[in-house]
Amino acid sequence: MKAIDRSDICVVVINAEEGIKEHDKHIAGYAIERGKGLIFAVNKWDTVKDTTINDFQKLMRAEFQFAPYAPIVFLSALTKKRIHTLMPEIIKVKENIKREIKTSLLNEVINDAYELNIPPSYKGKRLKIYFTAQTGIKPPKFTFRVNNKGLVHFSYERYLENKIRENFDFEGTPIILQFKNRSGDEL
Repeated sequence: MKAIDRSDICVVVINAEEGIKEHDKHIAGYAIERGKGLIFAVNKWDTVKDTTINDFQKLMRAEFQFAPYAPIVFLSALTKKRIHTLMPEIIKVKENIKREIKTSLLNEVINDAYELNIPPSYKGKRLKIYFTAQTGIKPPKFTFRVNNKGLVHFSYERYLENKIRENFDFEGTPIILQFKNRSGDEL
């Protein structure tokens, strides 16, 4: 786990012959928890005969539901088949984990998302988003100034993350959304 802590990007190698193990999920989860870029490399793909890349990709997405943004590459280290597909993904994730979004553009996307799907009210109160800014990289972190951070439902937070991902390329990197009360007092 120390290697994960020292890295910016983690390549989780899945043995195609053995399939996905619980340990693979544990390592990927730890990397995400630490805010690291993530790529899945399915090795020994040349030995697999009874399934397609598409089917294995569906299995990967089902097993790693907590990392739908992580790219998957299929290769064989022994025969060097498709090994050339790994480095471009690493470079892309390296760029994405350091990507910075202009505040005006980010606010435009968030305002459009808010207008498209206004959050439900809770006990007569409704979440209002006043301002959003990117406040960090490695991984990208976004801070939302809101009327009451207690009104942010996890499903609405996930909706906002998805809207950010739809509009900006953050493939391979977790993103952090932080909500703060505009008034500065913590409710």
